[in-house]
Amino acid sequence: MSSTFLSSLLSGWLLPVIFFTAFLLSLYRPERAWCIAKISARTGLIAAAVTLTATLTGLLVFNLTADLLSVTLMQLVALLGWVITGFARRYLQGESPQQHARFVQGMLFTLTSVGLLITSQHLLLIALAWAGTSFGLHHLLTHYKERKAAQIVAHKKFIVSRLAEIAMVIALVLIYQTAGTLSLPQLNAFIADQPALPVALHWAAALFALAAILKTAQLPLHGWLIQVMEAPTPVSALLHAGVVNMGGFVLIRLAELISLAPVAQAMLVIVGSLTAVLAGLVMMTRISIKVRLAWSTCAQMGFMLMEIGLGLYELALLHLLAHSLYKAYAFLSSGETVAQSRIGDFFSKDKKRHVLLSTLFSPLLTLAVVSASVMLWQQFAPGLHLSPVVTLILVLGLTPLFWQEKGLSLSAFITGAVRVALLTQLYLIWHLLFAQLAPAAGIASQTLMVWVAISFITLYGLQTWIRLWPEGRVSRRLFPWAFNGFYLDETFTRLTFKYWPARLSPLQAETRFNRRNSGSRKGSITTDSAITGEQS
Repeated sequence: MSSTFLSSLLSGWLLPVIFFTAFLLSLYRPERAWCIAKISARTGLIAAAVTLTATLTGLLVFNLTADLLSVTLMQLVALLGWVITGFARRYLQGESPQQHARFVQGMLFTLTSVGLLITSQHLLLIALAWAGTSFGLHHLLTHYKERKAAQIVAHKKFIVSRLAEIAMVIALVLIYQTAGTLSLPQLNAFIADQPALPVALHWAAALFALAAILKTAQLPLHGWLIQVMEAPTPVSALLHAGVVNMGGFVLIRLAELISLAPVAQAMLVIVGSLTAVLAGLVMMTRISIKVRLAWSTCAQMGFMLMEIGLGLYELALLHLLAHSLYKAYAFLSSGETVAQSRIGDFFSKDKKRHVLLSTLFSPLLTLAVVSASVMLWQQFAPGLHLSPVVTLILVLGLTPLFWQEKGLSLSAFITGAVRVALLTQLYLIWHLLFAQLAPAAGIASQTLMVWVAISFITLYGLQTWIRLWPEGRVSRRLFPWAFNGFYLDETFTRLTFKYWPARLSPLQAETRFNRRNSGSRKGSITTDSAITGEQS
């Protein structure tokens, strides 16, 4: 095998070429759409495996350079494409052949755009592919054209995406005028040669951060992500497991630029942490499985952007991959979890004393386990280092494993300690692995780290308080705000209806009431729960 052939494989273009070819074939032979999709999904999975093998061979045998970040994401996209395709074919049984072909074409176009996005090293192609994912997703979100809620929510997403793309266009112009190139390697070389980051590139970094904030449904322009439940479940899986995560991937690609732009870092940390905290509280009030998962995605995207703003690129990459796999599974299995209950989150009065003690002391126990694990690992991997904010996030994330609902027994304590210890070792292994894939960690200001620490300690405290006193004064006052999403989406919805309303057909514009009453007030549009509310 020649090094030239290996280099072509390492470029990773196999996956988008396969999906794009399948997209063209589905346009030419729509009656064979599912057969084409099935073959392309399997071929894409094989291509991703071949690319991974070629990458490892090139690194170990031929000493070639490789884009490990792209190759890693290729495995994820190929796997998701294969799983979602198989699920969607069963899910859409009974619909018309035209609907089947339309769905397959939209899915293949979206997968092509995602594949191009993760493969390209040129900012113009990245921007075009990122816009392509939005157009493909819009096609899928409006799969059921007769559903008014689907059309209006997709229109809200359309507006947000176009605002993000305007920000990207301006950023690309600023970068080209300053650096004379849109190639990422050449841009990184230009930045490395500068004594300080030019002002225009500061603005460009801030605009890319804004685009990522808009594309990842951060508060207060998050409503479209929560209200797209009218789309088929495979579309929800593709959106939450793949497309919405691409904002984090683009920022990781631009790590060298973002690391030198304090304004962009502050935007990502402040908006991301606020979204993570508020969406995390809202999620506690939801009973609908899919809506709860949507709020979870909103919170997790905020968490990921916050990590990027802090320069924790390896943690953000790990978060991206883990979130994608989890959300794909969660949405595709959501129909089997409706019967699950959350009664266990609330405790009777005779247990509150034990729960309170466990909740207060468990962070200290978790901190001891994490610190001891890090010290042990440093004997074998001296380069391993966790910043204080990463340690805090890890401790607060693992602490619930120590919560003892049945009292502070020795067996319960040992069980919690074993769980925390095992998950800590797993995280440290992933941390070392993803540090080799992601760009070098950046340096965030102490102010931003303090902000993040306060935000997550506050979230932990509020969730603990609500958990212990669900009927207390704080819970009763907070519940209406959290249940209504802190009323953050209403302003954007009103502006949408006022300045750029969705164009609906007469059938779509009718409300359910109007349809039952033989078309009285036909064509009117009312702001009912199907338009602005959440599907519950």
